[in-house]
Amino acid sequence: MTEAWLVLEDGTQWRGVAFGAQGTRAAEVVFNTSLTGYQEVLTDPSYYGQIVVMTAAQIGNTGINRADMESARVWLSGFAVRDASRIPSNWRAEQALDAFLRAQNVVGISELDTRGLVRHLRTRGVMRGVLSSEILDAEKLHQRALDAPDMNGADLVQYVTCAEAYHWDEKAEERWYEYASNVKRETARPGHGEGSNVKRETSNVKRHPSPVTRHSPLYVVAYDYGIKHNILRLLTSRGCRVTVVPARMSADEVLALNPDGIFLSNGPGDPAAVTYAIENVRALLGRKPIFGICLGHQIVALALGGETYKLKFGHRGANQPVKNLVTGHVEITTHNHGFAVRASSLPSHVEITHLNLNDDCVEGLRAPSLNVLAAQFHPESAGGTHDALGLFDEFMQRMKAEG
Repeated sequence: MTEAWLVLEDGTQWRGVAFGAQGTRAAEVVFNTSLTGYQEVLTDPSYYGQIVVMTAAQIGNTGINRADMESARVWLSGFAVRDASRIPSNWRAEQALDAFLRAQNVVGISELDTRGLVRHLRTRGVMRGVLSSEILDAEKLHQRALDAPDMNGADLVQYVTCAEAYHWDEKAEERWYEYASNVKRETARPGHGEGSNVKRETSNVKRHPSPVTRHSPLYVVAYDYGIKHNILRLLTSRGCRVTVVPARMSADEVLALNPDGIFLSNGPGDPAAVTYAIENVRALLGRKPIFGICLGHQIVALALGGETYKLKFGHRGANQPVKNLVTGHVEITTHNHGFAVRASSLPSHVEITHLNLNDDCVEGLRAPSLNVLAAQFHPESAGGTHDALGLFDEFMQRMKAEG
């Protein structure tokens, strides 16, 4: 077995066994509390520029499959676990985690004291670190950690957004959903879509989008700040035509496509640094219904005149309790964010609709006069719960009302 080290910027050293690709990676070290859904974590572009520590004791036991890919590749810089399962056991498994990480050139570390590491990060706050299976010199690794880029002020959207606009028409298979009540909230796990564990098939992609006429199904233009595939599936499964556009596409170009609504996706980095997105959304406010998720939620808040700030250790996991202030219900939700919206900075016409029950962090907002809704968490359930899927139905209703 090859030894691997993780050294943090405060000089603390965490040793384990290497798995996945061999190499050295410097990035912000964060932790995720999900018990399942590690493949969705690996392929979520929102983790770009981070080394992710999983708190669940064993990771990799269900293997890797094409259906659960949330993008075409792995985006995070490194992966740290307590026990990396070497033999997957699941009827959907197509590849072992170790082989997948090697193919994706992702450095991993196992046999790590993840409990101690996570307690350290909760106490001290997330920080930069270096994960290496080739350099076993604490002093050298510590210096590399200190030299690593800081997440504050980092525009990482530019590295994960699509290069050009494309149409998306893949849907979630109905057999993975059970619709209930008049808002058709799904209660079974979504799944099988086409894809590849290295490169997504592009038969569902049609280039060069053109304006859509009003007699077409509801048409959504989705800004790609690091979008997850199941978000797109849930839109198309509700009858929407969807065009995904690069993060820098201007507001005028988006409006020229004549959409019924505009979606703002999740993504990595400091939202305040994505100035072009803030300017575009500010120009779109009140023009079309807007729905933002995660980074999209933060971009909306900034466009409305609010502020964002960095959390001590962030929210990452599929088990975060959020209170819906509209219904009074508590929803268990999936999160992946290190920044948050400052409640006191929001103008009076913006309503806070969701709060995190652990720290009162703003988790949702509405601007009724501008037809805006946004959620800090991930309601698309990939991976995670289905408690907040009704937000997609609300977006549909808003678009229909405008049409």
